Amino acid sequence: MTEAVAGADRARRRERRTLLAAALTNGPTELIDFVLPLWAGAAAGLGATGVGLLVAVEMAFSVVARPLAGVLADRRERRHVAAAGAALYAASCAGYALAGGAAPAYAAAAVGGVGGALLWVSVRAIIGERLAEDSAVFPRLQAVQETGAWVAFVAGLSLLGFIGYSGLFWACAAACAVAAGVLLRTPRGRGHAAEGVEAAGLGAVGRKLRPLLLAVALTMAAETAVSLLLLLHLQRGFHLEVVQIALVFLPGAIAMSVASEHLHEYVVRFGRSRVLVWASVASGLFAACLAWAPNPYVIAGLWVLSGLAWAAVIPVHQAVITEATPGQVGRGMGVYESASLVGAFAGSLASGVLYDGVNWTAACLTAAGVILAGAVLVPRAVRRLGVPDVPPPPPAAEPEPAPERTAERTAERTAERTAEPTPEPAADAGPPPAPLPRRVLVRNLVGHAAVFIAAQVALALFGLSWLRDLLTEDTRSVLFGDTPHEGLAAFAYGAGRFWTIAFLVDLGWTGWKITTAGREP
Repeated sequence: MTEAVAGADRARRRERRTLLAAALTNGPTELIDFVLPLWAGAAAGLGATGVGLLVAVEMAFSVVARPLAGVLADRRERRHVAAAGAALYAASCAGYALAGGAAPAYAAAAVGGVGGALLWVSVRAIIGERLAEDSAVFPRLQAVQETGAWVAFVAGLSLLGFIGYSGLFWACAAACAVAAGVLLRTPRGRGHAAEGVEAAGLGAVGRKLRPLLLAVALTMAAETAVSLLLLLHLQRGFHLEVVQIALVFLPGAIAMSVASEHLHEYVVRFGRSRVLVWASVASGLFAACLAWAPNPYVIAGLWVLSGLAWAAVIPVHQAVITEATPGQVGRGMGVYESASLVGAFAGSLASGVLYDGVNWTAACLTAAGVILAGAVLVPRAVRRLGVPDVPPPPPAAEPEPAPERTAERTAERTAERTAEPTPEPAADAGPPPAPLPRRVLVRNLVGHAAVFIAAQVALALFGLSWLRDLLTEDTRSVLFGDTPHEGLAAFAYGAGRFWTIAFLVDLGWTGWKITTAGREP
């Protein structure tokens, strides 16, 4: 019994450290994908064709490497494969920081494509190891990935004017290097090679998953086309700058980070097929409504709808792949992510054709029609794989003992289990949590607010408060404008903007937790 408990605790620590690494690496990944075309044109001197080739090089290497990464994730210790991927991605970021021309940039893109493949296939395979014990593991992964993404976007773009592209790339490299260290310190896995895995191979896995892979590629093509159409429309139709466009996308990223685990409750309640249908309908409505969106504020609100849809869909896809490929999850994730990338590449090409060849309304409605087709194709593909439609509910979280009592309580529980082989359920669960979470949450929130207000007063005294400008000057120009300072003043102003957005998210999230704690028995 003690060995089983130790193994379960080791598996949870393995998951927690992998989630931390995912947050540290997904932020740089998303941020670099966003700024790379801008940097390539402004700093590396690449023309439009060169920029397109740079993006294509990274995607091509990533597509080719992902199935091979899946094989490695099934044959080798996954934490080592993931750490190697994070290290290669750190090298790619450093390569961009040092690149002064086209050739070094292409080399960095190739390294980044391979690194991303090794990293994400292995990370998702590690997270899938606990799917049988906890059906909410993939929603948690989605939540930490999106949290890392929006934090990186706000921090990176707020400080871009001060640190420049090179500083941004070096910061991303540092985050990925730290993630590699975290992965190397992650507990060893319990082994994942199953009997018959080698005989199955990539071909057999691909044939088994073919219905879902085709549906995923089609819907990903449409979703990518919508995202790029929106980016082009914000840039050319509304004449927004880089930071302004990022702020339009920000609410959707925050919604994904907050809602992923809560949307899993609906998956458990209503089943995967229904949730996939609802998500496809919501995403299709978002694409259709874009055709008549009057301004960036409305678009930012609509983007939340798309973010919520993806917060529900992606964890379902990953859980289905894991269940459908027992013993060869790495291979399953590899071919699944390759299909997603192929769809994304097709969507990227289609977005340019649609934007230049037809009017904006027709382009949005075309993409919406393809996405709505996913409401039929994806649930049917999931059913053909033979996995359960309704996953089991995740286990209730156990209360954490006080730090100073951890060793003592562990010894007491071990002694109780030895003396009483069949204890009552309550005896092994530990005492119920003390009724203080609400007080702790309120105290923490008050402390955060006091520090935030004091900092804003200090910044306002020096004329560097972004929040004061937001409240006293033209809201649109402050919210979407560039930093009106230089040097250290620009750094302080950008940091204040990042802190303000982070505090508002903390305020909403903690307020919701306080309300929930008040309703708990």
